[in-house]
Amino acid sequence: MVTDFFNAVFKENLSKTAIIYKDESITYHTLIQKILYWKSKLPFERIEPGNIIALHGDFTPNSISLLFALIENQNIIVPFDYSQIMMNENKMNIGCVTTSIIVDEHENVSFKMHSNNNSHPFFEKLKSLQHPGLVLFTSGTSGEPKAAVHDFVKLLEKFRTRKKALRTLNFLLFDHWGGLNTMFHTLANGGVVIALKDRRPQVICSFIEKYKIELLPASPTFLNLLLISEEFKNYDLSCLRLITYGTEPMPQSTLERIINVFPNVQLQQTYGLIELGVLRSKSKSDNSLWVKIGGEGFATRVVDGLLEIKAESAMLGYLNALSPFTDDGWFMTGDQVEQDGEYLKILGRKSEIINVGGEKVYPADVESVILEMENVAEVIVYGEKNPIMGHIVCAKVKIIKDEDEKEFIFRLKNHCKKHLQPFKVPIKIKIVNEDQFNDRFKKKRI
Repeated sequence: MVTDFFNAVFKENLSKTAIIYKDESITYHTLIQKILYWKSKLPFERIEPGNIIALHGDFTPNSISLLFALIENQNIIVPFDYSQIMMNENKMNIGCVTTSIIVDEHENVSFKMHSNNNSHPFFEKLKSLQHPGLVLFTSGTSGEPKAAVHDFVKLLEKFRTRKKALRTLNFLLFDHWGGLNTMFHTLANGGVVIALKDRRPQVICSFIEKYKIELLPASPTFLNLLLISEEFKNYDLSCLRLITYGTEPMPQSTLERIINVFPNVQLQQTYGLIELGVLRSKSKSDNSLWVKIGGEGFATRVVDGLLEIKAESAMLGYLNALSPFTDDGWFMTGDQVEQDGEYLKILGRKSEIINVGGEKVYPADVESVILEMENVAEVIVYGEKNPIMGHIVCAKVKIIKDEDEKEFIFRLKNHCKKHLQPFKVPIKIKIVNEDQFNDRFKKKRI
């Protein structure tokens, strides 16, 4: 069985805490019992091996137990974050879902059948192999979200390698591999998964103090919000040992501020994609954005400045989009990188690069400089077409407290002129009030 090595770890730690949710601790013994209960219940809900099941939940005991039960039942699982349940209908149609299992925030579980008889060759392949599957969706910011189909057996293989058990906050969401990867990694090593619904900085800090959390996986956007909130001053966070960050480029200025606030915490950049899984990574140093990625089952190469990856855990393909693989099997990430021996620096998506009169501008570089300023909460840098230069650099800025708009723009341009080449200085600057990140705490790129 694909989860045998998880079960072995669970049995080694029967009396230890596996999950904490709403102040309730669930032991590994209880987790085993819950998985067995839900596995026995699936046939009564007419859920057979190979059925495509939407699991709406979060990192709660019932959601996690059902996920393991469905994997053992050889189902193809489409996970959704429960808070987005009203927005998932189109994705369920794309994913050919036959049954929804809904786990609400109070741990109530309900089942709903769907009249969907569609299938796909990828699903038929998984059924013929008698393997569980996983369908994950891209964010869909540039059009319809793409549905990536995985063989769950290949994704879970890397968790056989044992590592340190840590008390881990499952910050990233249930419908994204980053969040699932954190949960599987923690449980595969006998650690503690701390689940929460509210992901505001104040709540995160209170959880770290209360539950002695050692590992915080987060996005650069969230870490910036944490710095601005200054909630870290109100709690004892000395238990924290490791902060990992990924999902988007980290501004150098944000990284340096995090180091100043958490001088005794190790910082590690991660790199993963919905289509491939999470690669093993090693930062050159805590204050460096250079990272070594790869590990067993992964190979990397750089072609014309763009990162390509070959992975044993790569998806079978998209349900609703063309293949992103080269003829020889390398996944084209679309990420522009610099290379220094074994280390890479992720500059951002090729599609986000701004071409100003033939010069390349990486938004993250400009954002990092602007975030150095006082009174800046968030910033998104983007390009607009220009008949003379091709494109010009623009910035949307959310400020922390009210300030005269003209004076702020004057101050921002002067700051950028001191620290950036002239073609990188924003021409258009707009002050906005709304948040510039999505529910995954990722920038809403324009």
